[in-house]
Amino acid sequence: MSAVSLDKTRVHPVLTPEGLSLPFVVGSAGDRISAFLLDTLLIFLATLGVWVLAGISAALGLKELGFSVALLVGFLLWNFYFIYFEAHRGGVTFGKRKAELRVISRDGGPLTAEAVVARNLMRNLELQLPLLVLLAPDQMLPEAPVWGRLIAAVWLLAFAFMPLFNKDRLRCGDLVAGTIVVKAPVAVLLGDLTDRGVTRPAERRERPAARWSPPPPTPAFAPEPVAEEFPFTRQQLDIYGIHELQVLEDLLRRDDQGVLDGSILEEVCDKIKTKIGWPRERWDVQPRRFLDAFYRAQRGRLEQKMLFGQRQERKKG
Repeated sequence: MSAVSLDKTRVHPVLTPEGLSLPFVVGSAGDRISAFLLDTLLIFLATLGVWVLAGISAALGLKELGFSVALLVGFLLWNFYFIYFEAHRGGVTFGKRKAELRVISRDGGPLTAEAVVARNLMRNLELQLPLLVLLAPDQMLPEAPVWGRLIAAVWLLAFAFMPLFNKDRLRCGDLVAGTIVVKAPVAVLLGDLTDRGVTRPAERRERPAARWSPPPPTPAFAPEPVAEEFPFTRQQLDIYGIHELQVLEDLLRRDDQGVLDGSILEEVCDKIKTKIGWPRERWDVQPRRFLDAFYRAQRGRLEQKMLFGQRQERKKG
């Protein structure tokens, strides 16, 4: 993450069902507007393309069929584009991916289809009605006096601009659905996090300066072999899935960047040891070293299972 992750006024802690508090950076209003405009542009271009095809079909003598299909596809695009992609792509649309945003559940659980539908249906109240009142007041409120139209416009615009007046940038749909839009961490599962030569700031300060000048030809952070020190069994590694590995990876990356409270790693380490049944006589281990070892073993196990067509998204039980 960039310097935005250091702005504590935009950090929203999410408490997971396991009791862990994970810090997420709230998406800014500018990022959300740019993502929405990009998605709207894509919907508009797709709708335009469909109507062009409808015109071609009309020229070929299939006017009724072409226009019927165009109306149906246009309705689906404008009403279900956001619902489909947020529900099937982990809370990400094309616009949100470009702006590095993601919709997540505020309670730390998985993003459900019900929450996605609820937050997007509210968009009619938040955006479409205010636009209609502003652009076509005579059609919306034909018999209302001027002062009545003004009050209605202010009331509806209050919904539209609600994200600007709370620190978590929640709109009405987010309040109803229990969601929040955050900056999405970049996943790097294809590379081994603990073999990328990354040294945490705290470790860099503890080492003598002479060891860092001139830079050594080997990576600055090269963990020692841990297979014998932490002999995880297949049963222990099969408990967690890809989702939990990504969460652990993000925590380790934030720890490398020096923006993570050290107590969080201790909590995560204790909960993993409890979940996998780690022997009590070997409980007293350095949290970061244990998590590095577990990450590498877990990643290797999941990759091995995927070679045999076994994809485990989430933990068991």
